[in-house]
Amino acid sequence: MFAAERRQLILEMVRANGAVSLRELARVVQTSEVTVRRDVRALEAEGLLDRRHGGAVLPGGFTRESGFPQKSHLATAEKTAIADLAAGLVDEGEAIVVGAGTTTQELARRLARVPGLTVVTNSLLVAQALAHANRVEVVMTGGTLRGSNYALVGSGAEQSLQGLRVSRAFLSGSGLTAERGLSTSNMLSASVDRALVQAAGEVVVLADHTKLGTDTMFQTVPTDVITRLVTDDPPAHDDRAATELQALADQGVQITVAGSAESDPAPPASATAARRPRRDVSLPGPRRQVPGTGAQLRSAPPVIGGEPPGGERARVADLRRR
Repeated sequence: MFAAERRQLILEMVRANGAVSLRELARVVQTSEVTVRRDVRALEAEGLLDRRHGGAVLPGGFTRESGFPQKSHLATAEKTAIADLAAGLVDEGEAIVVGAGTTTQELARRLARVPGLTVVTNSLLVAQALAHANRVEVVMTGGTLRGSNYALVGSGAEQSLQGLRVSRAFLSGSGLTAERGLSTSNMLSASVDRALVQAAGEVVVLADHTKLGTDTMFQTVPTDVITRLVTDDPPAHDDRAATELQALADQGVQITVAGSAESDPAPPASATAARRPRRDVSLPGPRRQVPGTGAQLRSAPPVIGGEPPGGERARVADLRRR
């Protein structure tokens, strides 16, 4: 394929979907991500699209929302890995809320095996994935059907969530930044997502690396409300996505990365929390000021069982021999 043909196809994909990852573009045009990145730079120079973290979007700052048919074919491997890992966070007998989206739909398919689970959702796709799970109770919100993502929205959906309390909410969105948190391109969807968050004790965001650093019109979950982010490993060259992950971790969000070398295959959803495979980004430990200096040292590890560290034990033994 000639460069002009490649770039025309890339432009058509971005116009059809609103946002496309470099990985997906490379797969469709059957070339390397390095070549696709060069094509995207050329198209951006002509003002035909904007580059984002690991992908390309329509020009104009904020990305518009893609329809379900387009979303369902984007980052499918990443969404599967994220759903596998997120399902391991759910225990038997829990009550949770699951928002609308293609990633949460993948999660719902795995939750069908969790006995005694109660799932509250405004998504027809989530409900359909759980429809034949005889050990899972599904509670649908009211509301008006939004056909582009098969979700119930509006005042009816929000009112049906009043007085509800569950252990955690699983949500997706169009973009995620450390500055604004999770966001979406539709006002009605954002309003229902905020109502889902109000009903949950913890908030778990499911977002693949192409959404990191992407900002859309309506904020749904501020960063300080997000308990955990389940995402995939950004490509090695995607420094901006890695920077965004660190910024989220610095603000107290627990980062769980699917598909990393450190993660084992996900256990059944009913497994205990101790066996859940994940790679959490550790936050810096507490620091203490050194008197009289500007230096800071990390706190020393506690002494277990009242025994001094190894070096001290050696000196004590030496004094006893004397």
